[in-house]
Amino acid sequence: MMRFTVTWNSEAEDELVELWLNASDRNEISASVQAIDLALGSDAASKGEAVAEGLWAFNAPPLRVLFVARESDRVVNVALVRRI
Repeated sequence: MMRFTVTWNSEAEDELVELWLNASDRNEISASVQAIDLALGSDAASKGEAVAEGLWAFNAPPLRVLFVARESDRVVNVALVRRI
């Protein structure tokens, strides 16, 4: 298992804040973010489904993220977050 550092770009962070502020289920949103960070941080190379070359999707209901995993420096960057 390869450990990754998970980062969220500013657009994804802004989207997440907006989702959380407008949610009636804030605890579920928070738990989903923790699950995303834990799953992608533990081994992003084996998580999610390919969307395009180098771009992956991962679901942790009620959220879905699109991310890029750079195995060479073991960094995952979450580029987009949406409610599913």
